[in-house]
Amino acid sequence: MPQLIFFAVIGVAAYFGYRQFIREAERVTAKVRRAEQQAKTGANGTLVKDPETGVYRLAKD
Repeated sequence: MPQLIFFAVIGVAAYFGYRQFIREAERVTAKVRRAEQQAKTGANGTLVKDPETGVYRLAKD
C-alpha cells in the first residue's frame, strides 16, 4: 500500500511538472515569435491597449 501512495504522489508531481513545462514553453515561443515579427517589420516593440484607460503601451515580457 505505501508503494501505491508513493507512485501516486510521483505521478501527480510529474503531471503538474509537465503542465508547468508546457506553459513555460508556450510563453517562450510567443516571445520568440514577437521578436521575429518585430525584426521583420523593423518595429521597436509591441503595443497593447490598456482596457481601463484606452492608452497603448509597450508590452511587458
